[in-house]
Amino acid sequence: MKIGVLAAQGAFAEHIAVLHKLKIDAVPVRLPRELAGLDGLIIPGGESTTISKLMTDYKLREVIKERAAQGMVIFGTCAGMILLAKHGINGYPETLKLMDITVARNAFGRQKESFETDLKIPVLGEKPFHAVFIRAPLIKTVGEKVEVLAKLADGTIIAAREGKLLGASFHPELTDDARFHEYFLNIVAGKH
Repeated sequence: MKIGVLAAQGAFAEHIAVLHKLKIDAVPVRLPRELAGLDGLIIPGGESTTISKLMTDYKLREVIKERAAQGMVIFGTCAGMILLAKHGINGYPETLKLMDITVARNAFGRQKESFETDLKIPVLGEKPFHAVFIRAPLIKTVGEKVEVLAKLADGTIIAAREGKLLGASFHPELTDDARFHEYFLNIVAGKH
């Protein structure tokens, strides 16, 4: 199995490190040709407008959309989830328009409102998942084919899946808990 991590900007090195700990062949993706032969792609957190512009500048946007149409599994975290969304509010960048969700950028406030919390994520098992939210987005609405994977205590949706597309508001790569990456890898392997 070979996984690419979009390395335009943001927390790509941390995702690659988690995948290497899981003994997965993980490579940075900066150019369209580097998407060839990948089984899955992670679009990391960072600054969504910058990542969007770089996807356009490096002609990655259409190739990622083509690979998604061919069934490649894509996992977007924080800004990556914003870029997967079909709909958005709050000064939205151009997205890939792949996942039937509406996302609000910086939904919890500025950098100083960043926080950490333990989440119940049933697909990951009984043990709570410690999640890191940094200028995080949230999911306002989901389409009928979208499965909600996690919510905050107040009902705010912060993780979802639509077929081979996976999105999380938080940064699973910034913890020692690799279960969310394992869940993604199981989707890639056809086990979920």
